[in-house]
Amino acid sequence: MSKPLEIAGRKFDSRLFLGTGKFPSPESMRDALAASGTGMVTVALRRADLSGKRDPFANILEFIDPDRYLILPNTSGAMNAAEAVRLARLAAAAGLPKWVKLEIHPDPRYLLPDPVETFEAARQLVAEGFVVLPYINADPVLAKRLQDVGTATVMPLGSPIGSHRGLQTRDQIRIILDQATVPVVVDAGIGAPSHAAEAMELGADAVLVNTAIAVASDPCRMAVAFRDAVTAGRTAFELGLGPATEHASPTSPLTAFLN
Repeated sequence: MSKPLEIAGRKFDSRLFLGTGKFPSPESMRDALAASGTGMVTVALRRADLSGKRDPFANILEFIDPDRYLILPNTSGAMNAAEAVRLARLAAAAGLPKWVKLEIHPDPRYLLPDPVETFEAARQLVAEGFVVLPYINADPVLAKRLQDVGTATVMPLGSPIGSHRGLQTRDQIRIILDQATVPVVVDAGIGAPSHAAEAMELGADAVLVNTAIAVASDPCRMAVAFRDAVTAGRTAFELGLGPATEHASPTSPLTAFLN
């Protein structure tokens, strides 16, 4: 049995975290969250009603049980550090946990995170007592600098958001893992359960998945598939995979068999 993952003193039995965008309905999102076994759910602040007026077009929080999941506000849509910090403060003032998935991606085509603005926002938010989980490109130098200023995790992308292309940055992720002093969560581009298993086999502490589950023909069944893949990948990492070799190695002895 794997040990629970611990982030900022909080333990999570599941190493699969889920996003909440693109589901066909809030009900399907709610059911997929339950099927996944996740303990952490990210919510884009621009999709959440923080006014208390029960806006029917921004009622996503009504479908997420805060006693069951850690609600992780994210700053998706922020164009710079100032906007991201403002969004995080707004979420905290509205009573959401003082945790934040820090996302700053001003380029609408590729949605790649801005390293300079992300670092500045992380520095400010950590100083204000936020638990910061920054979404970054798979940049080992930036990951180390973010750790040094006190972020609770680093969250390198596998490939661009929603691209379903898997771990195109695996070599950089390996370096980040080798240098990590905080949990590493692979986020973005994970389009298949096999991608999630691969990330876990590399040694990632968790993965965050959204689109691949949300747009599936049956989000609940896909959530279960990802749940099982994450468990299998983590188990394989903890037990150790057999070494790759250039030549064949027989599984049964070929000498003296017929003597």
